[in-house]
Amino acid sequence: MKVTFDAATCSHAGECVKGSPSVFKVEDGQFVIDTDAAPEAEIRATVAKCPSGALKIED
Repeated sequence: MKVTFDAATCSHAGECVKGSPSVFKVEDGQFVIDTDAAPEAEIRATVAKCPSGALKIED
């Protein structure tokens, strides 16, 4: 599973960081997605809560 992020679409609501902080985080000013840091079901649920649609899952 691959998760993509569109910075131009992001509304910075923070749902991803709040929902799965081990997966979605900011390191050195860069948005990082670590899909190995949580179960797939958790990641899918967090991506589904993205209010802007900036996060997408590619199977």
